[in-house]
Amino acid sequence: MPFLNYDRLFDSITELVMHHSPSGMETEVDRLIMQKFADLGVEAWLDEAGNAIAKIPGIDSSYSLAITAHKDEIGAIVKNITPEGRVEVQRLGGAFPWVYGEGVVDLLGDRATISGILSFGSRHVSHQSPQKVYQEEKALKWEDVWIETKCTSQQLETAGIRPGTRVVVGKHRKQPIRLQDYIGSYTLDNKASVAILLALAERLQNPPVDVYLVASAKEEVGAIGALYFTQQQKIDVLIALEICPLSSEYPIDDGEAPVLLSQDSYGIYDERLNLQLQEVAQSANIPLQMAILNSFGSDASIAMKFGHVAKAACLAFPTQNTHGYEIAHLGAIANCCHLLSLFCQTRM
Repeated sequence: MPFLNYDRLFDSITELVMHHSPSGMETEVDRLIMQKFADLGVEAWLDEAGNAIAKIPGIDSSYSLAITAHKDEIGAIVKNITPEGRVEVQRLGGAFPWVYGEGVVDLLGDRATISGILSFGSRHVSHQSPQKVYQEEKALKWEDVWIETKCTSQQLETAGIRPGTRVVVGKHRKQPIRLQDYIGSYTLDNKASVAILLALAERLQNPPVDVYLVASAKEEVGAIGALYFTQQQKIDVLIALEICPLSSEYPIDDGEAPVLLSQDSYGIYDERLNLQLQEVAQSANIPLQMAILNSFGSDASIAMKFGHVAKAACLAFPTQNTHGYEIAHLGAIANCCHLLSLFCQTRM
């Protein structure tokens, strides 16, 4: 039997995915997370940087462990609105327009949300049209696309659409899909990890040390929330929950086995902490893979690089199509939760 019921886990991730949370405008998902913590009866708060934090008091409060899962998602940000009402955008986090394709996006205005169509231009054209080169010669970039809302610039202004407005995939396109024991969805990075935090909040009681469960803010734009939290709160051990990209360059198998990172673009993780996690996994017969990643960073590696924590690790679940329409095995997500639940009960 899986540690977490797959149906319940799928539903938990789905609920989180369907709450927008572009970096820096995470209020919609904040309300949900804080309500979940309140329903579980755990002490929780939002800090000044926008992190949603739950504290599980330990027997020994002189030592502390934090587990982070960032709640923000990638997307786009409005750069300009033409007099005709065409919306021009640039990326927010590691987003690429060709990943989303032409389709509905939501513009989260100050006073109203307006849906529009991410547009690339027509295909029935010759080399006289600028769109022709994207069919044959060059990659599509954000400066080449626009959003059609069919609103006037005044209507957009009334809704509070302006430079700085966040843009995310439209909600009706976000609904996750179940593929046997897999889940397919936008923003599994990192809503699936937030679902793990909620499951841990439900299961952890009287751990040996204080445990902080942190749904961190603005990770996709520099781990801003985690850096603030680890600067304000002394943490002895930090573990980040993340996705792990499946690619031929990495020795990672798809399926139920989580991945423990040894190194990413920001540096190495703590080897002794990794060994402790491996020992817990081995004793519980939880499959575990090891990897080194490129073009990747986590709350943990960034916080350790800047000297905010002495010991950090990153536990992840293998994921296809990262930063796109992602696919992951529910068993790998459940096993991440199982491993961390056991680890939180060990003496450090």
